[in-house]
Amino acid sequence: MKHIDEEKLEVDLSYRFQYLVEFIGITEDDLGAVHGAAGILAPLVPALVDAVYDQLFTYDCTKRHFVPRQSGYEGEIPESLESLTLDHEMIQFRKQHLARYLESLVTRPYDAKMVEYLDMVGKIHTPKAGSKDLDVPLVQMNALMGFVSTALISTILGLNLERETEVKTLVAFNKLLWVQNDLITRHYQA
Repeated sequence: MKHIDEEKLEVDLSYRFQYLVEFIGITEDDLGAVHGAAGILAPLVPALVDAVYDQLFTYDCTKRHFVPRQSGYEGEIPESLESLTLDHEMIQFRKQHLARYLESLVTRPYDAKMVEYLDMVGKIHTPKAGSKDLDVPLVQMNALMGFVSTALISTILGLNLERETEVKTLVAFNKLLWVQNDLITRHYQA
């Protein structure tokens, strides 16, 4: 039986990531499948991003988080929830961030810098990083991750890949999204 230092899991990001990778069973073949999907998924990123934002704008409890100024955004902010539209400059700014995130998942090496990036994806949605006015509740982050996961699965299934490649790609993204989910939820612990 392998010993895991549970206290270290909470304070050492690299240790936590390595534990998750080992426990979930992420292999080099999985990362190869994720990276191998880059060429076919890249042209579909804009549609995925639009689908995510359409969903986020369907509910007031998710849309409201786009009214305060976003970290790094210098333009005009919307006057109200009702006046905020999908073509607002700040939403376009946020869409670019989501597109870069999706591109990063399939292009970047999974090294220490990428692990920090994945961790920041969780932290940036809390007052702990970025905008102090941004505090997305965990239930909404979980709903978002569930939607992104389903959209990604549907997209992969629509690529008409060879069955073996399709299965490997789906399994690899599933594993990776569970790691991302952990690196989000860890920032919600008291």
